[in-house]
Amino acid sequence: METPVFTGIVQKLVKINSIEKQANLIRLSLDLDDLAKGLELGASVAINGVCLTVSETLRGMVYFDVIPETLETTNLNSLSSSSLVNVERSYKVGDEIGGHIVSGHVGTTAPLVKLIHEQHDRVYTFKVADSWMKYIFHKGFIAIDGASLTVSAVDRSNSTFSVSLIPETIARTTLGLIQLEDEVNIEVEAQTVSIVETVERVMAER
Repeated sequence: METPVFTGIVQKLVKINSIEKQANLIRLSLDLDDLAKGLELGASVAINGVCLTVSETLRGMVYFDVIPETLETTNLNSLSSSSLVNVERSYKVGDEIGGHIVSGHVGTTAPLVKLIHEQHDRVYTFKVADSWMKYIFHKGFIAIDGASLTVSAVDRSNSTFSVSLIPETIARTTLGLIQLEDEVNIEVEAQTVSIVETVERVMAER
């Protein structure tokens, strides 16, 4: 089975239809409407940047089972039946890659610690654990709640980074709705992680 990938281009902002708590998991349902066309059981869909597997489909309604580990390491544990989430179906050969390659494997979460809103420009600043800062660089790619963004500033002394959002991103994703202290899912670029860890290993060996 091929590993699913995403592009970080959110296809739709969707309201959670229901959240059902079961033994050792929760089941989410979303009305994906036209995005559900051709979606099969076992297919991968990114919900707020988290790669989830389709467990059932019924006339546009799509169900996902979320296990405790995922709930503990992402912001899916804070969802309610009124929450809006970013949705992207997995990439198919021939699709346009408008963002960057994203795996849907969230590494950590980060709270919004500062928001500057000036006319059409919004600058969001997030704080991550110190250990994640080595993977985050000015002008590098990062996925926030599944949305592919470019890092506009880095403050390593405070373990924060910023992104600047255009009106289109604000209107089409959950990032237009978050408030101070809200947690977002963070996925750093895999290639950057590989390079950093390779350099660290070589330096340690020397």
